[in-house]
Amino acid sequence: MPEILSFKPLPAPADSAPAADKLLKGNPRQQVWNVLSSTDGRFHVGEWASGVGAWRVNYTEYELCHLLEGTVRLGADGEQGRVYRAGDSFVIPSGFSGVWETIEPCRKIYAIYE
Repeated sequence: MPEILSFKPLPAPADSAPAADKLLKGNPRQQVWNVLSSTDGRFHVGEWASGVGAWRVNYTEYELCHLLEGTVRLGADGEQGRVYRAGDSFVIPSGFSGVWETIEPCRKIYAIYE
């Protein structure tokens, strides 16, 4: 029988940063604590954190985000964007293209479906 997974304790984080060709400002170091990836590789759940900065994003997946801390702005190409703060939840649709800006260091819970 499958086991229920807990976010405590989190697995060891994977460190990363946006690709240089997508970086718009700052030096946002990022960490990912992936709690689950489905056997078919299409569903992922965990926590993610980022330092201050902005970068271009192109989503091929759907992502549910719940901000645990910090402030971010997410805007489609050619738009100013919307600000989200700790406690906010939002869904980024597949096909979204724009800019993710971390205004204050943030941490989120994510659920991704590819």
